[in-house]
Amino acid sequence: MAAIETTSIPLGFSAPSFCLPDARSGEMVRSEDLFGQRPTLVVFMCNHCPFVVHVLPALVELAATYKELGVQTVAISSNDVVRYPQDGLEHMAALAVSMDFSFPYLYDASQEVARAYDAACTPDFSIFDAQGQCVYRGQFDGSRPGNDVPVSGNDVRQVLDLLLEGHPVPSDGQLPSIGCNIKWKE
Repeated sequence: MAAIETTSIPLGFSAPSFCLPDARSGEMVRSEDLFGQRPTLVVFMCNHCPFVVHVLPALVELAATYKELGVQTVAISSNDVVRYPQDGLEHMAALAVSMDFSFPYLYDASQEVARAYDAACTPDFSIFDAQGQCVYRGQFDGSRPGNDVPVSGNDVRQVLDLLLEGHPVPSDGQLPSIGCNIKWKE
């Protein structure tokens, strides 16, 4: 399985705007309803990527735990569903239901949102503070399929804990996420 890293971009950028359909509810979700009020975790993911499958149970648990603490999570799939139909809305909805997502799972059909966020891989994690500024762009944790490191979400947890405690998030030491490339339309 070929792996690529998260695109390294300067932190501090504002969360790009979007309005995308939630696979489970069918409702349109606007970025304005997610950012600028509390910390928000944005995850670019898809259904079939082995890197996503590897961390997904822990991500679902982390999102539910931190939702209780006031953190919003949103997952976005931007893959080309013509070439990867398993990443289509129907399959996204089934995954969200079967895994009991406590967060919206949005579909970016135009791929414009992935481009606006400079998303490169699945999973691709960004964390925004309560003012909607990106303070983290990196890995969930050091676990990868086959490396025998337990999935913990420690990197993301550490950043969310700092934000919830009102502490600044250090920009140094953020390690990139690694995963499958986003399946761009041809």
